[in-house]
This record gives sequence, structure tokens and C-alpha cells, in this order.
Amino acid sequence: MKNQSATKITKTHLTTMTMEKCIQMEDQISKEIIHILLLNLKMMITTVDLILMRSSLQLEESNEDSSQEKTQMNTLVITARIKTMILKITKLENKNKTIWSKRLKGKNSKSFQRIGSSINVDKRLYKEDIFASIVHTQMLIKQKIIPSKEGKKIIVGLNKIKHLIERKKFNFQEKFEDIHLNIEKKLFDIIGPSAGFMHTARSRNDQVVTDFKLWVKKSSNDILKDITNLMKIIIKKAEKNTDTVMPGFTHLKNAQPISFAHYLLAYYEMLNRDKKRFQNNLDLIDESPLGSAALSGTSYKIDRDYTSKKLGFKRPTNNSVDSVSDRDFAIDFLYAAAVCAMHLSRLAEDFIILNSDAFKLIYFKDNVLTGSSIMPQKKNPDPAELIRGRVGLNYGKLNSILTIMKGLPMSYFKDLQDDKALVFEGYDTLKDTLTMSFELIDNLNISKERMYKMANDGFTTATDFADYLVKEKNLSFREAYGISSALVNFAEKKDKTLDKISLEELKKFYKNLDNSVLKIFDIKNSMNSKNSYGGTSSNNVKKMIKNYKKKYK
Repeated sequence: MKNQSATKITKTHLTTMTMEKCIQMEDQISKEIIHILLLNLKMMITTVDLILMRSSLQLEESNEDSSQEKTQMNTLVITARIKTMILKITKLENKNKTIWSKRLKGKNSKSFQRIGSSINVDKRLYKEDIFASIVHTQMLIKQKIIPSKEGKKIIVGLNKIKHLIERKKFNFQEKFEDIHLNIEKKLFDIIGPSAGFMHTARSRNDQVVTDFKLWVKKSSNDILKDITNLMKIIIKKAEKNTDTVMPGFTHLKNAQPISFAHYLLAYYEMLNRDKKRFQNNLDLIDESPLGSAALSGTSYKIDRDYTSKKLGFKRPTNNSVDSVSDRDFAIDFLYAAAVCAMHLSRLAEDFIILNSDAFKLIYFKDNVLTGSSIMPQKKNPDPAELIRGRVGLNYGKLNSILTIMKGLPMSYFKDLQDDKALVFEGYDTLKDTLTMSFELIDNLNISKERMYKMANDGFTTATDFADYLVKEKNLSFREAYGISSALVNFAEKKDKTLDKISLEELKKFYKNLDNSVLKIFDIKNSMNSKNSYGGTSSNNVKKMIKNYKKKYK
């Protein structure tokens, strides 16, 4: 009997060693082999247990205890090794299973796995997902919904996963579909069955929208910083050009002299509205959907006020159905991004025109220009053209998400999977565009003399003459307009600018004039005469710059 037991132990030992080698080749093991290995291991446990019982009985009956004790010890060691292998092989068996594998039979098709997987996009949400899961777990512990011990294991495991991702040692897998399941599967690997407590009182529906909202909040604040930096550089450039006269255009035709600083500050105002749009979005988004579960809420006694506060939201959402289906915040973000991109495109278009050889009013340092592959003389404003072009990408993202949402019933549908890619790409495009715009303005130089000369072309002080006749000669504006028009026709025939028209020539159009009229044809005087609030005079512009700068102290 002793020899029989020892022989069985030896055979079991050899079999164990063979199986351990198999398990080490986990990437090459098929699903069927895993199943067979697991069955065999469980049978071996039974066999070893019987051997252990026999050796114990023999040990009691025999005085030759050294051999029996040795057999017993070997048996215990092998039992431990087999149990370890069962744990490993069970992990292998579960490795490729989805959360819902107990409900569905068979694997998804490869094409669906590819299309249905969003991990390559939404892995960008890992920080938000881990943060929200930790807060959710803390709430579950506080409310005594899950054991404190299990909850603490979850939190430790989630922090380990975050550390792995940040060190780029986390293997994101398409077969686990999204960031949420990738993290949950890894949590099971790290802490075992305790990970199963994490998803209590929660669905992926409220989980994903919570993560997404957190990301949009953070990214909106990033965009706000970039907008603010761009506004600051505009102020800096404007402050140096309050007295710089340029032609103001309507229809790209010379209209009236304006301050170059005033022109730049027009874009400051546009960006300020963009800033308000993003800030308004942050107010609208400031409600936590966590706790809405799949769509109806949950029967667990959760504390949504607690999780809202911990996550940085002002309050929880009011309606669970709306919570999981709402993507207004994503639309609002893309709308604000599209409008901001449009403003930057207008700025870029202006720069392209003013930099052209036809105008030559501005120029850029070489570090924001490119050359030509064939024409040695060329210096091209490519960054400005990219800014102008990329607005189309932002428009496209907005139109896409509006189209996705337009016919979507309540509440959650897979259609919403694509919302994140659109917002992520919209964010990236706008951020790059803001950066390029900042660099363009920072590297901008002005041809002041050429600006002054062009501002005097095109009879830009004709309106000033009409206004003079109204204010000083009590004419109606329409009568004064006719006289000024006649003067412009005369100057055009003579090929003269209005400041070169003599007093005698002026009197041909209105007799009761004196030398005081001549100053109104000076373009700098014209610019500085526009003292109405919001006008282009140097004094006005300096006051506005002073007010703007107060906001950033």
C-alpha cells in the first residue's frame, strides 16, 4: 500500500509539472484545452485527497512513520500546487469572457467586435473612469451597501491600474470593448472576486456619461485657458498699436481709417464671447448622472449628493432617463468649439489677405512661415491657412453629433458610442488652432507706413467731410452726403487724395468754408474723432485696453 501511494504521488507530481508547463504557454492554449485542464486538475485534487487520507490512516497504524510522513508531506505540497494551478487556469478560462457571457452563447463576430469596440477611443477617459469608480465605491462603503473590506480592496486595485496606465504598462484589449470593461477585467485580475462588488448600484449607461461629463468639464477649462492666453497676446499687441492707423474695410474696399489696435480688439471681443459660451456650458453640465443606473435609478440606498460633491458637480441630475440619454453637453461643447474655430478662421483669413503681396500691411517672422518647393522667393503663411481650413473639421463634428441625436428614442442606444470620438477630435482640432493663432499673433509685425498710406487711399475721409457739413453748416446728412459724393468724383478725376484738395477747390462744392475744414481730411484726425463709446479713437482704445487688463491681474 505504501508503494502504491508513493507511486501515485510520483505520477501526480509528474502530471502536475506537465500541466504547469502548459499553463505557462497561456497564449497558445485554446478554450477547449483550458476546459480539459481544469477538469483534470479537479480530478487530481480528489485523487490526492484520497491518498492523503490513506497515508494518514497508515501513519496511525504503522510505526514506520518517516516514509509515511514523507508521502504525506509530498501530498500536501502537490495539493497546494494543484490548487494554485486551478486558480491560474480559472483566470485563463475567464480571461476572454465578457461580463455578459453567462447570458449570451457563442462569441460575437469579428466584424462586430471590431466595430463595437471603442477602447482605442475611450481609453482617453481612464482617469475619469477610475476617479468616478473610486468615488462610487467610497459611497457604497459609506452607505454599507458593500463590505468595507471589499471596497478598500477595490480602491487599492483601481489606483494600481491608474499607475499601470500612466506608466504605459496596461494592455488595452479590443475584446473587452471599452475603457470601463478593460479596467474592470484588470481589477478582477489584481484583486480577484472582490472586484465584483464595484458595479453594485451602477450601470455602464450612467458610468459612461459621468466619465464623459467629467472629461468635457476638464477639457472646457483647458480650452478656456487657451482662449484667455490668446486674448492676452491680442491685448499685448494692441497696446503697442493704439496710434497705428490702418484702412478699415467694408466689402474689402477702403472704408474709414481705424486704429490697428481697435481692429485686433474686435477679435478680443469675439474670443470673449467664446469664453462665455464655454463658461455657460460648464454651468449647464454641472450635474452628476452617477446613480441613474441603466435608466430607472436603483433600489439601493445610494447617496447621489455625496457622489456629486466628491466628483466636483454642483448637484445630481433630476431624471434618470434623461441622465443616461442626454448628450446636450457634448453638442454644446462642439457648438462652442465650432463658433470659436470660425472666429479664428476669420482672423486667419484677415492675416492671409493683409500679408498678401497685394496688401503687404503685415508680415510674420520666419518661424511661422514655410517656403516653396520650386519658387525660392516664397514665404507662405501656412499656419494661417491651416487655421482657416480646420474650421471645417469642427463644423463636421458638430453636424455629425446632431445627426446622431436627431432621431434617437429614449434612453441609451449604441449610437451614442461615437459621441466621444467626435468630441475628442473637436477638442484636439480647436486646441491646435488656438495654439497656432497664438503663435501667429506673437510673431506678427506691422508695416505702419504702408498702413498709413493705404488708409489715405480710397477717399476714406469722405464721411468726415459730410459730418463736418452737418455739424458746422447745419445741413441735413443727406444733403451733406451729396456734396461729399461730388467732391469724391472730382478728386477721382484729378487722381488726388482728399487731403490734397485745396480750400479753393473745396469751395466749388460748398462756398461757406474756411481753413478749419482742412484738418478733417487728415486720416489720424479722422480716426481720433470717433470718440463714441466703442469707437476707434486712440483714447477710447487705450481705455478699453486698460479695462481688459484689469481682468487678468
